[in-house]
Amino acid sequence: VQLQASGGGLVQPGGSLRLSCAASGRIFSDTFMAWYRRAPGKQRELVTSISGSGNTVFVDSVKGRFTISRDKAKNNLYLQMNSLKPEDTAVYFCKADVFGNEYWGQGTEVTVSS
Repeated sequence: VQLQASGGGLVQPGGSLRLSCAASGRIFSDTFMAWYRRAPGKQRELVTSISGSGNTVFVDSVKGRFTISRDKAKNNLYLQMNSLKPEDTAVYFCKADVFGNEYWGQGTEVTVSS
C-alpha cells in the first residue's frame, strides 16, 4: 500500500485548499482512511476519518469547515478545507488501515498566513 498526499501550500486566512491522497496497492472501497496533521511544536492529531460505509468523524476544531470524501473508483481520498485559520497550519498526512496495518502518506504542508 502506498499513499501520496498532495495539494498543500500557502493560503491566506479565510481561504481554501483541497488536499488529495492517491492510494495504490491493496486499498479497497471499504478501507478505513483518515487525515491527520502535525502542527509545529505539537503532536500529531486526527483531523477526520471516513469508514468504508461513509461514516465520518471530525475533530471539533474543523467541524463545519473541513469535508472528507473519497473516490472509490480511483482510490483517492480528499480533504476540502474552507475558512482556513492560522491554527490549521500543519503538515497533513493521510492514513489507511488495511487488515490491521497502518499505512501513511508522506505528508503535505499547509501554511495559513497573511
